[in-house]
Amino acid sequence: MEMANIYTALTDIFHDVFGDDTIVVSPDLTADDVVEWDSLSHIRLVLSVEKRFGVRFSASETGKLKNVGELAGLIQTKL
Repeated sequence: MEMANIYTALTDIFHDVFGDDTIVVSPDLTADDVVEWDSLSHIRLVLSVEKRFGVRFSASETGKLKNVGELAGLIQTKL
């Protein structure tokens, strides 16, 4: 899957999970940039990503992610 398609899907997921259609998903986006991004919403985000892309992440994989760009890269390697 092309990276542009991954970001399009991630944008939909972020808007749904955080209930905020103004979030602009970019490679450098972090939890610090989204007010509603707390530990519970992080779990919802990871589960939504796994479901949408049909992939599974380990806790160590998600724990190492520093930004959305790394998440998108991880998704791409799992597809």
